Amino acid sequence: MLKALVLDYGGVLTDPGEDNPPEPPLLTALRKAKQQGFKTALLSNADGWWSPPAHWHGLFDAAVVSGEVGLAKPDVQIYLLTAAKLDLQPAECVFVDDLAVNVRGAAAAGMVGVHHRSTRSTLEELEILLAIALRD
Repeated sequence: MLKALVLDYGGVLTDPGEDNPPEPPLLTALRKAKQQGFKTALLSNADGWWSPPAHWHGLFDAAVVSGEVGLAKPDVQIYLLTAAKLDLQPAECVFVDDLAVNVRGAAAAGMVGVHHRSTRSTLEELEILLAIALRD
C-alpha cells in the first residue's frame, strides 16, 4: 500500500503545466496528497544547501537534497535514505522524476516509479496509484 509521494524539484515541481494554473500542478497534487494523509518528500540532486520557498512551509515531511547528504540520484542509497526519513519502506513510496534514469534508480530501491513527461499524464498515473483525486 502506498503511503508517500516523493517528488523531484526541477522539471517536476517546477513544471508549470499546460493550462496556466495559479501554481504548478504537481505542487497542488502534493498538497492534496498531504491533506489525504499521505506523507510527502522532496528528493533533489540540488547542489549545496537548498531551502524551499517560504510558501512551501509544512508541505514536506522530509527533504533530501544531494548537496546536503553526499548522495545523488540514481544511487539506490538516496532513495533508501528518503524512505527512512519518512519512516516507511521503499515499497510504500511513489517517486516522480522527469529523468528516466532516476526513476529506474527509485525502482531498483523498491519504490514505485513514475516518469514525468507531462503534468496531465503524471497526475493521471498518480491518481490511479494513490486512489485519490489530485486535480481540481
